[in-house]
Amino acid sequence: MNSTTMARPAPAPRVPMPALLIAALALLPFIADATGHAFWLAPASRMLVFALAALGLNLILGHGAMVSMGHALYIGIGAYAVGILAAHGVTSALVQPAAALAAGAVVATLTGLVCLRASGVAFIMITLAFAQMFHYLATGLKAYGGDEGLPIELPGLDPAVLYWVILALVAASLLGMHRLVNSRFGMLLRGCRSNERRMKALGFPTLRYRLAAYVISALACVVAGMLLAHVTRFASPSYVHWTVSGDLIAMIVLGGTGRLIGPVIGAAGWVLLQELLAASPWPPLAEHWPLLFGLGIVVMVLRRKGEPA
Repeated sequence: MNSTTMARPAPAPRVPMPALLIAALALLPFIADATGHAFWLAPASRMLVFALAALGLNLILGHGAMVSMGHALYIGIGAYAVGILAAHGVTSALVQPAAALAAGAVVATLTGLVCLRASGVAFIMITLAFAQMFHYLATGLKAYGGDEGLPIELPGLDPAVLYWVILALVAASLLGMHRLVNSRFGMLLRGCRSNERRMKALGFPTLRYRLAAYVISALACVVAGMLLAHVTRFASPSYVHWTVSGDLIAMIVLGGTGRLIGPVIGAAGWVLLQELLAASPWPPLAEHWPLLFGLGIVVMVLRRKGEPA
C-alpha cells in the first residue's frame, strides 16, 4: 500500500470560541480573589448582563433586520418587577422571575403586534415611543421612588455566586440562540429579512414568526433587567431611557451584527472601556472619559473586520 494512501489521523476537534470565552470568564472570580481585586466582579457582572440583553436584541436586529430602539423597556420591566415585588416582601427566586417574564411576555406581545405592522423608520420610532412611555410611567411611580429610582433590598448573595449565575445564563443563551438561528425558525426569520413579500407568497405566516422572534428577544432583556437589579440593588427610570437601547445596538454593531459571540464581545468592549477610563488615576482622563471613550469606540469599529450579512 502506498504510504500516501494511508489513512491520516483525524485532526483534533476545535473548541468553539464561545466555549473558550465562557471558560475564561468563569475563572475571573478566582483571579479577582487571588489578586485582591474583588471589585472587578461588579463591572464584569454588568458586562455580562448587557451581553445577555444584546444577545436577545441581536436575534431580531442581526437576523430579522428589525432595529428596535425600545428594548430598554424590557430591561426596565425586569428591574422594576424585582424592585416592586421586593418592596412588598416578595423575594422568592421563583415568584420574581415568573412575574417578570409573564409581564414581559404580555407587553412584548401587545407592543409587537403594533410595531410589526410597520417597518423601517416607522418601526424604529414606534418601539422608541413605547419605551419612552414606560420611562414616563417609571418616573411617575412616586410610591416606588419616581425619578430618583427604587433601592432594592434583597437577600445577601455572594458576588462571585451571582456572577456565575449570570455567566451560566449567558452561556445557556448562547447555546439557545445558536440552535434557534440555525433551525427552520432562523432560516424563515432570515427569509423575512431578505424578502418578506416572497415569504408571504410562499404561504409562510411571516407576522407570526417575526412576533415570536420579537417576544423571545424581549424576554432575554427582561431576564437581563432582573439580573441588573440584583447586581446594582436598584431600579431606575434611566434603565428604560432610549439611550440604553442605543447602547445595546452599539454593542451589537461593535461585536458584529448577526454573529453569535458578537454581542458578548461588543458588551465587553463597551462596558469595560467605560470602567477603565472612568477609574483612571489621571484626573483629566477620569473627568473627560466620555470623549476618549467615543474616540476609542470609533477606532475599535474601524479596526474590526467585516461581519457576516
